[in-house]
Amino acid sequence: MADEKSNDLKTEFVKEHSIPTAVLGLDLFPDDKRALLACLDGGVYELDLESGKTTPLAKHDSYASSVTVLPNSNHAVSGGYDGRLIWHDLSARNATRTVPAHKFWSWQSRTSPDGKLVASVSGQYLCGGYKYEPASASEPPVKIFNAASGEVVHQFEHIPPVQALAFSPDSKLLAAGNLMGETRIWDLATGKQISQWTTPNFTGWGIIKGHYYTGGIYALMFTPDSQQIYAAGMGTTTDPAAGNGRQLWQRFAFTENPVRKVSETKDGESGAGLMEALAWHPSHEYFVMAGRLFQGKWNTAIFDAATGSLKHHFDAKLRVTHARFTNDGKRLILAGAVGQEKKKDGKWPNFGRVKIYSVA
Repeated sequence: MADEKSNDLKTEFVKEHSIPTAVLGLDLFPDDKRALLACLDGGVYELDLESGKTTPLAKHDSYASSVTVLPNSNHAVSGGYDGRLIWHDLSARNATRTVPAHKFWSWQSRTSPDGKLVASVSGQYLCGGYKYEPASASEPPVKIFNAASGEVVHQFEHIPPVQALAFSPDSKLLAAGNLMGETRIWDLATGKQISQWTTPNFTGWGIIKGHYYTGGIYALMFTPDSQQIYAAGMGTTTDPAAGNGRQLWQRFAFTENPVRKVSETKDGESGAGLMEALAWHPSHEYFVMAGRLFQGKWNTAIFDAATGSLKHHFDAKLRVTHARFTNDGKRLILAGAVGQEKKKDGKWPNFGRVKIYSVA
């Protein structure tokens, strides 16, 4: 049982599936029986969560970084380091549309809860000053597309690299966060930016082994009422190579002026490591944060939404790039990789992982 700390909340390991290469993105089908995977080899795969069978759908020319199922549809959209968004027909298991979204790679892509929009963020890190702060983008790094036609709806400015994005539950807002800990939020009806703030806690200037900025915001998640937002990443570190910043989430009331930090990971309840995933439990009473463990007891933890307190944690023994509760709330799905493998005889070893835990 994966139960190192529990306050009336427990998870138990159910099964594990080995994937040919690292999993960078994951989404679930409405039936909770299948998942979509975006992988390091560029492939987008359908995974049977019971048998572990993978079926290829399409392939990017470089890493496939994210994939999401379009709500109320039989299609999904993936993003990749080739800068493209690819629409997939989930019945025919083939690609139906390819859109050149960015000149650089797509860090993340998401679909709006109402299924009408697809957003993608990008950004090439270019030195902008003597302290290596990022230069302005050569193209808008935040782009939104019509899910039905693939046409661009909005293009928003940000400071690259932009590493995370999220739609609000009502599909009216989009948020994007970057390397420097800056978050911007836009009203999608008007296209106007409605909030902007920077938290220094998610980025660090390296003074050991390398001199550059590291960290940033890797995951964003709105509260159910769309009035506040969570950000996750890695706390400040002076050693970029170690990845030893604090395991951190922060919650902000972005509708207030100035923006107010409401809460964050409590002292004594975290170790060190990069946090890359945030997800709500369907009840919205809990949320999960997960990522890569550097030091401490856990790389996956469930928190109480009302108090921000740590309810349950465990070490999943992999670098978690994506976490999702099933739609019925009974299982937690973690995706990622073990180790940093290299190709052998032209093939990747099976170092990708999808792990399934029951939740009670």
